[in-house]
Amino acid sequence: MITIATADEMHQLGEKLSVHLRAGDLVLVNGPLGAGKTVLAQGVGAGLGITGITSPTFVISRVHKAAVPFIHVDAYRLIDSENPNLYLDDLDLDIAGSITLIEWGGAESARLSEDRLEITIDRSNEVRKVEITPVGPRWVGFSL
Repeated sequence: MITIATADEMHQLGEKLSVHLRAGDLVLVNGPLGAGKTVLAQGVGAGLGITGITSPTFVISRVHKAAVPFIHVDAYRLIDSENPNLYLDDLDLDIAGSITLIEWGGAESARLSEDRLEITIDRSNEVRKVEITPVGPRWVGFSL
């Protein structure tokens, strides 16, 4: 469990995480509204040399060009849809050739890869608690 007291610390966590990411990696980030999911994504992007990352809530996904492309998805609007799996598939994400981070990534997102990092942000008080769960053989032995 990692404790995060400020937005800067959340950004730094994303940068620290980016060092471990490579093409084909899937990161699912969950937490309530305002937890810091997009700030974490901005930190990952910064670590990859990408600036200008904003929440893709209304466009659902954005591809940021870099040495390894960074796909940032916000699945919030898909959660209550009739068939979130179908809508996620319609995005035609190039997960194999990119680093993909999905905010609000639930079971419909987890099925995209047996190897992934699942990050949960608890915002039940001012100090956030971040839990990173490695899933699959790619992440065996992973820790920050």
